[in-house]
Formats: sequence, C-alpha cells, structure tokens
Amino acid sequence: MRIHFIQHVPFEGPASIMQWAKTRKHLTTFTHLYKNQAFPDDKDYDWLIIMGGPMNIYEEEKYVWLKKEKAFIKQSINAG
Repeated sequence: MRIHFIQHVPFEGPASIMQWAKTRKHLTTFTHLYKNQAFPDDKDYDWLIIMGGPMNIYEEEKYVWLKKEKAFIKQSINAG
C-alpha cells in the first residue's frame, strides 16, 4: 500500500502510524506544507493521512496553503 501523509508542522509527525506502515512494508510519502511542498497526483497513493496542527479551518489568510489543501482533500475524496 502507498500511504501519503500531509504534515502541517514539523513537530506533529506520524509517530506510531509510521512504525505500523514500516513493519508492513508500505511505501510512505509526504507533503510538508510548512516547507511549501506540492500535493501528489491522486494516482500516486492509496491512502491519505492528514496530520493535525495549530491552525483552524477558517484561517486561510494566516495559513495560505489551507485553501489548496481543502481543494486537494475534496479532490481526493471524489477520486475515491
């Protein structure tokens, strides 16, 4: 399985989920939004995990990537 993580801040990582994925030999990739990295194509992952962070969903002015992230999540859901 190909697992993709969206990580908002460097101090909130996947922890136990990463250990679980490694023991099962799943491929893991990341989009680090705090590094302004791009989102993957829908066909590049099987499972999407969205990490937490200090932001709120309405803080698009403070966290400029929120609008793109919400669109990406919607697209991912629609793609199945």
